[in-house]
Amino acid sequence: MATVTFDKVSIRYPGAERPTVQDLDLEIKDGEFLVLVGPSGCGKSTTLRALAGLEEVDSGHLLIDGRDVTGVEPGDRDIAMVFQNYALYPHLSVAKNMGFALKLAKMPAKQIDDRVNNAAEMLGLQEFLDRKPKDLSGGQRQRVAMGRAIVRDPKVFLMDEPLSNLDAKLRVQTRAELAALQRRLGTTTVYVTHDQVEAMTMGDRVAVLKDGILQQVAPPRELYAEPVNEFVAGFIGSPSMNLFPGEGVTLGVRPEAMRVLRDADELPAGWSLKEGTVDLVEELGSESYVYATAEGVRLVARLGDREVPERGERLLLSFDPGAAHRFDPQTGDRL
Repeated sequence: MATVTFDKVSIRYPGAERPTVQDLDLEIKDGEFLVLVGPSGCGKSTTLRALAGLEEVDSGHLLIDGRDVTGVEPGDRDIAMVFQNYALYPHLSVAKNMGFALKLAKMPAKQIDDRVNNAAEMLGLQEFLDRKPKDLSGGQRQRVAMGRAIVRDPKVFLMDEPLSNLDAKLRVQTRAELAALQRRLGTTTVYVTHDQVEAMTMGDRVAVLKDGILQQVAPPRELYAEPVNEFVAGFIGSPSMNLFPGEGVTLGVRPEAMRVLRDADELPAGWSLKEGTVDLVEELGSESYVYATAEGVRLVARLGDREVPERGERLLLSFDPGAAHRFDPQTGDRL
């Protein structure tokens, strides 16, 4: 296990107008599961690849367990990386795929077998050790890729959107298994995803990036309840926060804080009222969300026991301004 430190790290690709990653300061604790999240092009994968030694750092320093690895070759950093596309050798069995790096390192065969068998037991792969990757499901292949990383017993796991090729149901199941496995192993893990739901359910802390700049790093609950700016507020949460722009302040209201009224007479004192038209109702079984347009603003509210409205129906929505998040309309910073 190890700490990981990004000390004012900047990365700029040749010909780019601005850095892909800019002055990144981030300390990852020993044994922590940290998730890097943000929209496409925000620099999250570049950050991970720089830590792996696959991208060159223009300025700043990268440290693993206090050791400066900024100019160190990837193979000498004591990290193991799990990719989106599994990167398995199709002609090798599961066991040989998992032990390949150890064989290259000339580890004794008995020790390789022990490590492979231990990892296979953790991942439920014992019965598949003699199979080739083509005979496995997507979830099983991803577990093989994880096993290949585990047997190396690295200081740090680096994972670049490892679940994005799985179908929705399997992705939910596998991320739960992966988070539990990381906690069992206690290995420091840096995990990249564009899926903020995945980030919020897996990470001890979540680091949000935008345009190569770190916006906020915090535990999931704090990130949701206390976003530092309008971007984080809108990006974190599913569905995302409602934002009501104004001249002096932008108000942010979570869908669960929106109230759907049957009549304007139900409006609590001091609350704001918006009349909108239903664009879509998302019924998820245990709950429903109504999407509407009111005064040119797209809104979403979580429905309680109210009857589900029809598309095109007029709707009254309200919220308590006193309980809303407040953001500076110019800077987007939280007030």
